[in-house]
Amino acid sequence: MRPYETMVIFDAAADEAAVNGVLERALDALKAKDGKPGRVERWGKRTFAYELQHKREGYYVVIELTAEPPAVADMERVFVLADEVLRHKVMRLPDKVAGRRAEAAAAASSKEG
Repeated sequence: MRPYETMVIFDAAADEAAVNGVLERALDALKAKDGKPGRVERWGKRTFAYELQHKREGYYVVIELTAEPPAVADMERVFVLADEVLRHKVMRLPDKVAGRRAEAAAAASSKEG
């Protein structure tokens, strides 16, 4: 299993139910091929530096996950087909970076408890 990070930019005019529906379909496609979604961060609406498909702002979501490449391809297919998605990017994280994030999360949770 490889660590990945995905950033998805949704149309800011899309309603919350549509955004949740696309995210749910994408994560279901990932889980269907034994992928493991991690943290899902909703950054909210942000203004673009330049117009993107004639839009001035978008709704950002960042997903951390571990999966094999075919599972990631299925998740990406959902984003490509969704009209609410303006752009998405999937990046494979180096194992060193992914390990440090896991260690930092474990350290933070142990401090809270």
